[in-house]
Amino acid sequence: MAIFSVYVINKAGGLIYQYDNYVPRTEVEKTFSFPLDIVLKIHDDKVVVSFGQRDGIRVGHAVLSINGVDVNGKNTAEGKEILEYLKDASNYPVSIRFGRARLSSNEKLMLASMFHSLFAIGSQLSPEAGSSGIEMLETDMFKLHCFQTLTGIKFIVLADPRQSGIDALLRKIYEIYSDFALKNPFYSLEMPIRCELFDQNLKSALEIAEKAGTFGPGS
Repeated sequence: MAIFSVYVINKAGGLIYQYDNYVPRTEVEKTFSFPLDIVLKIHDDKVVVSFGQRDGIRVGHAVLSINGVDVNGKNTAEGKEILEYLKDASNYPVSIRFGRARLSSNEKLMLASMFHSLFAIGSQLSPEAGSSGIEMLETDMFKLHCFQTLTGIKFIVLADPRQSGIDALLRKIYEIYSDFALKNPFYSLEMPIRCELFDQNLKSALEIAEKAGTFGPGS
């Protein structure tokens, strides 16, 4: 069981805090001969698989390294465009490592804003007035849990579907936010949270929750 990440979104939909606690990295490395039998394309300044998934390489996986050297977005370490490099038969055989690329800061900001909008839509679609909005989204790989305070701040935790006690953990994070961010004289409401004590106590809370599997009262 694992807790993957924590997001804090202000009432305007801005991401004011994000922490990656554990990011699983499923990576596959394979040596190819010419011509490359996997179709690649550029997406969001990354080279990703668009067709031909096999041997653990999946559509959406990004090129992470070529011949053991990490790539730089859509370019090789030497600055050559990856797609052009792979069209040259003289560069083969070539070893390519694929996997899910980490989200950039801009992508996290965009996703936080999108969830804020979905939360509002969920509330508006409710057949009854006063709906709280989206509290949980579930996939086969993770669950997204959301707790919104009375002032509109959203605390979001992404965790393994088997991880229990997340509701209590969300409220614990809110307590930490109230104690170490709001009471910090240098912190301005709605602004990004940059507080060492908040970071330390959040990490401690996540560690306790993961080890216990649950996060009960008094923890």
